[in-house]
Amino acid sequence: MTRYGGHGTEGTEIIVGMLILGVETDKIANAVEAPDAGLLRRRVASAGDTLPVKVLLGVRAPSSVSDAEIDEYVSSYVTPAEDSEEGEEAATYHFVDVDGIRVRYASRGGDASRPCGAVHPRLRRRSGQRLFNLDALAEKNRVFALDKAYLVGHSIGGGIAAQIAADQPARVESVALISPSGFGYEVNNAYTEGFVKAESRRELKPVVELLFANPELVSRQMRDDLRLDGVTDALASLNKDLFAGGKQSAKPGGRLAESGKLVLIVWGGKDQIIPASHAENAPSGATVKVFDDAGHMSQMEKANEVNALLKEHVSR
Repeated sequence: MTRYGGHGTEGTEIIVGMLILGVETDKIANAVEAPDAGLLRRRVASAGDTLPVKVLLGVRAPSSVSDAEIDEYVSSYVTPAEDSEEGEEAATYHFVDVDGIRVRYASRGGDASRPCGAVHPRLRRRSGQRLFNLDALAEKNRVFALDKAYLVGHSIGGGIAAQIAADQPARVESVALISPSGFGYEVNNAYTEGFVKAESRRELKPVVELLFANPELVSRQMRDDLRLDGVTDALASLNKDLFAGGKQSAKPGGRLAESGKLVLIVWGGKDQIIPASHAENAPSGATVKVFDDAGHMSQMEKANEVNALLKEHVSR
């Protein structure tokens, strides 16, 4: 379910990037910018409504479309059935065993000749926020694990993607990294330590807020949905091996130049986990974008902009 807060009145001329609504879901509370321009002819939902996913919120149409046509469209609109959580998880993700390790992956999109591999750390039972960017990439590219791929990685996943590109350049087309580890020494290990030490989800609130420039984006449901089971030992080991004393022990980003691959680096200027200054260590020729008002989760905080950067990058 989604709590809706609409912006703009009927008759408003919407422009790309304009703030059009605010939503609070079990994944995030955030503002949504318009991806397309047009005239807002009808507001169907009201601010404060709690609505199912995929419900009709409003109608954008040129002035040449009659009110009667809009009425007919609104009255005939049928909200697609929302899959159950288990059904959605099963349909969205697949599993494969690799060297004794159970790997979960998502398969999306169309063009199998341009495969994209997205690498994310997972600390939630439901990781739908990772799909903020998969769907955008999947419009023109097959998002899947194949012999050669366009790698997209976030945080530790970004460090992993950089390591793969450095170690196996023949299997990589290009690399896009969002607030990646491995580009400098500094890291706020209070984040991983916070997960290790927390005995309840309530204690995780200030930890999760470190991810965002605006802590109000962290919804209660997001905190409730965080995993505490089965991740504490892994995080403790990661914190000890990679981030001991608040210093990163591995810097695969320094080897990216050797790979000869196209590189996109995206960072939030207010990242409280890995400082945005590490973007200065991007290899020569890399495309670098720092969002001044985003934190460690710019793929969520600036979803439209990040998606546009990713799509442009993999099309080069």
